Amino acid sequence: MKYDQNKDIHYLQLLSKSFPNAAAASTEIINLSAILNLPKGTEHFLADIHGEHEAFLHVLKNASGRISQKVNEIFGEYLPLSAKKELCTLIYYPEKKLELVKAREEDLGDWYRMTLHQLVKVFRVISSKYTRSKVRKSLPAEYSYILEELLHTRTDEANKVAYVNVIIDTIISTDSADDFITALANVIQRLAIDQLHILGDVYDRGPGAHIIMDKLSQYHSWDIQWGNHDILWMGACAGNDACICNVIRLSLRYANMLTLQEGYGINLTPLATFAMETYGNDPCTAFRPILNTENKDRYDEKTLRLMAMMHKAITVLQFKAEARIYRRNPSWGMNDRCMLDHIDFSKGTCRVGDGEYKMLDMLFPTVGKDAPSEFTQEEELLMERLHHSFRVSEKLQRHIRTLLTHGCMYAVYNNNLLFHASIPLNEDGSLREVELMPGVKCSGRLLLKRAGMLVRSAFASDTPKDEKQYAKDYFLYLWCGPDSCLFDKSKMATFERYFLAEKETHVEEKGWFFKLRDKDDVTAERMADTVLDAFGVTGDNRHIINGHVPVHVKKGESPIKANGKLMVIDGGFAEPYHKETGIAGYTLVYHSREFELVQHEPFTNVDDAVREGRDIKSTTQIVATTGHRLHVADTDRGRELQQQIEDLRALLYAYRHGLITESKG
Repeated sequence: MKYDQNKDIHYLQLLSKSFPNAAAASTEIINLSAILNLPKGTEHFLADIHGEHEAFLHVLKNASGRISQKVNEIFGEYLPLSAKKELCTLIYYPEKKLELVKAREEDLGDWYRMTLHQLVKVFRVISSKYTRSKVRKSLPAEYSYILEELLHTRTDEANKVAYVNVIIDTIISTDSADDFITALANVIQRLAIDQLHILGDVYDRGPGAHIIMDKLSQYHSWDIQWGNHDILWMGACAGNDACICNVIRLSLRYANMLTLQEGYGINLTPLATFAMETYGNDPCTAFRPILNTENKDRYDEKTLRLMAMMHKAITVLQFKAEARIYRRNPSWGMNDRCMLDHIDFSKGTCRVGDGEYKMLDMLFPTVGKDAPSEFTQEEELLMERLHHSFRVSEKLQRHIRTLLTHGCMYAVYNNNLLFHASIPLNEDGSLREVELMPGVKCSGRLLLKRAGMLVRSAFASDTPKDEKQYAKDYFLYLWCGPDSCLFDKSKMATFERYFLAEKETHVEEKGWFFKLRDKDDVTAERMADTVLDAFGVTGDNRHIINGHVPVHVKKGESPIKANGKLMVIDGGFAEPYHKETGIAGYTLVYHSREFELVQHEPFTNVDDAVREGRDIKSTTQIVATTGHRLHVADTDRGRELQQQIEDLRALLYAYRHGLITESKG
């Protein structure tokens, strides 16, 4: 090749620090060129997990059914269905399954030998699309040498068969079989998914958002596009009082106190004390918690009564905290959402738009008629204490930093545009220009990019005070603002749903992104192309993948829209959505040959999965094929590697023509 005179010689000199001579550069070129021809790694997409940690963890363990598929491919008719289910369960939950096996098996040695051989076969197939280096990095240090030997030893040679058998027999004779099986199962789980994409909403409704975040914090490769519920918790962590109130209100509404109290140590005693003193004579009927299967027997009547009082107390506090922020930011045009100001206390009505409606509840001991949205002295003190509790929660702060590290408002991976909810649009499908901050308007890609930067500035130590205050306030707009890319509705009718019976006041009119995607496929595809073009996503096989709005499967709604260019994968992980959607969540798998949309039925529990070999019942639908098997060269990573190869070739040219001096390294 000819040396590229435009290639910065200083850059090549820096590159030479890592590759000090022609041999080192040549070796890396060979290595990278080989990687380009490996099959594309499997990507796994999940959205709207909403604290359902058991279902989430199980879907990770079974890779949305990919591990079961591989076991079926490997063993086919050689193993009965029951044995294959047992093997899969062992891979998902090795420690728990081993306890059951050891209690029932009479000849444990034979079971260990058979099972270890089976696991090694699965390990070989699952790891076959990765380099030795990548597989090596996934292995536990204490067993890495043995696992590599088992992985790369050919078993079609008699001597090698004996060699493998001796290794396995020694694992058993040294009482290492349990630990080894557990390590091997965990490696298989890890290699089954190359990249995990979370399309928002880890938080709220379910009991274990903190458990999900613990898992993600340790996961090998993942990203997240923040959802509106994530933003709510991020705002609470940053010190936005309205977000704090919303977080607590939603936790009380769904009787889900585990994440708040046990997960993050948020002290709700001041709220409970205040609620009992203030609403002790109030039936708080509309504020009774919504109970699901898991917590319906957890609370007695006395506790439910206390939760209802706390629920009402924090809801009124929320409306007041929101009003403060709306008034501080008049450019948002949301002063009409200061709902307490619209109550006519003499008539017991509330004004919504051009209408006046009878209130269902007029017991507001802390709401003054002259200044309805002003905090009382007791409420001010309560808000300070709640604020402090969120700010000093070390685990919450750590988890939110993890979201900041791994996420943003959108991402583009391998010609797929990922975001949680919406892109603000006009009625004709063109990009809608939105005022991000006073005097600053933008749309599309720039809007989401700058919104993400604004979120980060709320946590940055060098952000000027006024800018930081606006950034903290903006979490509320992202949560419920009409032009928010995480909401995109005319209003959030929280007040109306609690206090007004008329359904027309509850309507939250969706933005044009949602309206256009649900029209005919031609209109939806035109809209999708506009959005994809705006984000620079090219190619024939390009898609938008998002969640946010549950797909009503039982009403015949399809998650595949816009002639296949838009995939909506919110199928309702959280139990409150199951009646609405008719299923218990979607996941999307993108491997080297096609996209597979996996529709899940409700997950029972881990004990059933281990004891009876129950997996999540899933239905797989192929939603897009590539026409040929994709390799690393066809991916974003492949393009990065190709650029590295070109740089290394330039370095090689520089060595061979004396432009840079080689060293021994």
